Amino acid sequence: MRESETGLRARLVDVGVDLVAHEGVQALTLREIARRAGVSHGAPRRHFPTHLELLSAIARRGFDELAERATAAVGGGTGSPREQVGALGRVYLEFALGNRGMYELMFRHDLLESGHLGLRDTSLPLFGRLVDLVGRVRPDADARLVAGALWANLHGIAQLWGWGSLQLATGSPDFVPLLREALDAHLGPEGE
Repeated sequence: MRESETGLRARLVDVGVDLVAHEGVQALTLREIARRAGVSHGAPRRHFPTHLELLSAIARRGFDELAERATAAVGGGTGSPREQVGALGRVYLEFALGNRGMYELMFRHDLLESGHLGLRDTSLPLFGRLVDLVGRVRPDADARLVAGALWANLHGIAQLWGWGSLQLATGSPDFVPLLREALDAHLGPEGE
């Protein structure tokens, strides 16, 4: 690809990332992305033959950012495995609540199933890290199942908190107590 073509590809993804951040997933049409990128509405098709491919490229940026945050949160792995799981959980919830449009896009079943740009390959290392840490906290259990249940719990907290439902139901002004309860439910009470 010529430099201008790679530049346009990146610009289309940049515009999509900005659009999903400010206006949500529903704003991610090829026409709107092209308009904001300053190109004809057919131009994105040269780089992304389908709308799904463009959405996958945008979602990949979200997975990359979440992975960077997760790596920073765990740092050099100096904390206990449970502390590291807690740090990953907090980063996950903060990302989900601070980037609602991107979060919704990242976990769209059609994007993950399509295989475009290897989104599943991008998300699996994050899950693999969680499985490894859970296995060190709970060597007695199937770490993949426990990690899957914990992830589902975190995903539910993120969705319900984002909708305002958990604040009403629990009276809690912060998701941290819910995170602690989820960790205790899946990993056992802290200190055991």
